[in-house]
Amino acid sequence: MKTCLECSEKIVGREDKKFCSDSCRNAYNNKINKDSTNFMRNVNNKLRKNYRILLELNPDGKSKATRDKMLSKGFDFDFFTNIMDTKTGNTYYFLYDQGYRSLENDYYLLVKKEL
Repeated sequence: MKTCLECSEKIVGREDKKFCSDSCRNAYNNKINKDSTNFMRNVNNKLRKNYRILLELNPDGKSKATRDKMLSKGFDFDFFTNIMDTKTGNTYYFLYDQGYRSLENDYYLLVKKEL
């Protein structure tokens, strides 16, 4: 006799069924997939916020923005997903497909990586 992985109730139905109901399946998967620590949750929130800011400031795939404008929207320069160094010696910081690099006079070049 099989029992539900979430509530341990008896399972009726298909042989390969693991949960007694959709609500038990959802509850189980929500527990398994939630961020394990506040630190991870906070980092992921900062990455999402930075990404949304870059999307807003760079709607056409290539633009410029000042450091002050990015900071005023809440951008945190300490959080990014990867770094790309070009052959010309430029360093781009990316949040998934949205990137930026420092220019002169506190300006940043915002770019979108084609996937």
